[in-house]
Amino acid sequence: MKKFLILIFIFILSACSNAISLESTPTPVIVEEQNQVEVQNEAVVSPSPEPFQFSLPTPGAEPISSWRPPLYPVPWAIAPYDHFFFTRPIAADQINWPVADYRYGGVFFGINVVHTGVDIPSPEGTPIMAAGAGTVVWADWGLFAQTPGNQSDPYGLAVAIRHDFGYNDGQLYTIYAHMSMMNVIVGQHVETGDIIGFVGSTGATTGPHVHFEVRMPNNSFFYTYNPELWIAPPQGWGVLAGRIMNTKGELLQQMEVTVTPEAGGRTFTVRTYGKGGAVNPDPYYQENMVLGDLPAGIYKVTFKYEDKRMQTWVEIFPGQVSYFTFKGTHGFDSTRPPAPTLDFLPLDLPATPTLQP
Repeated sequence: MKKFLILIFIFILSACSNAISLESTPTPVIVEEQNQVEVQNEAVVSPSPEPFQFSLPTPGAEPISSWRPPLYPVPWAIAPYDHFFFTRPIAADQINWPVADYRYGGVFFGINVVHTGVDIPSPEGTPIMAAGAGTVVWADWGLFAQTPGNQSDPYGLAVAIRHDFGYNDGQLYTIYAHMSMMNVIVGQHVETGDIIGFVGSTGATTGPHVHFEVRMPNNSFFYTYNPELWIAPPQGWGVLAGRIMNTKGELLQQMEVTVTPEAGGRTFTVRTYGKGGAVNPDPYYQENMVLGDLPAGIYKVTFKYEDKRMQTWVEIFPGQVSYFTFKGTHGFDSTRPPAPTLDFLPLDLPATPTLQP
């Protein structure tokens, strides 16, 4: 009986062994054939090597404004008396240029109240960035009247930065007003592009925006200059400045000027500065109108003077300020202002210094 059971056991083992051998032996052949087929198909369908894998940052929001080139790097100055020292306080994925109806020198909220900066409209909560490196010297309500905590102040929540650089020995400041929230404190040093607050509508506003000013040499409402002569234009674009006067040489105020590209397209409108002690022309250009962010090219400039239509042609150059003057019956002139003189030198200064014994 034992021998019979042993024989049955050996027979079962033998059968299992043959079954395993029959199943396992052809497996490598099948796998190899499948691999060969896959490799051939990949070679036909995708002959290129496997692409590199890059770890890229999450892209920002799609721009909501019309496309514009990136700004020139700051500081930028091709002409000897230009000074594009600042970037925009709003990032490029938002509208970051001044709204046409609220430019520097416009008259709002009263007959003699002039606009001392430019307004850049942005949605509530949009980050506001430092236009240049410097130290925060104001971060509070009350900037206009220099009264900390005054929540009736027209500037609302505002930040002022004293920059690490100046111009012609004058200290430069920039102002950012109407914030919903501040992100800095007085005494804090910031770099260009640092977030210093967020767009709001605090103070005297008609909607969310950032009011941006350039001041020199004092941080005062009465020492402002047109920011469009200080913020870098888009690459390949330029700025137009003009001085429009009557025949006597008196500045013409709040005159509407249209600027139309020769090749056709959008017509731009700007007004000459209104009357007010807080508006100051550039020390070199002595302008009373500025239109920034113009693509390089030929433009027709028109306005009415004594019920007559006046017209001239100007060329906008990349990264530069183009300039013209108008003086009533004397007409137009495109000659740039002369170089500033050293008026502080004594009139009897000897041509050659003499050595004293």
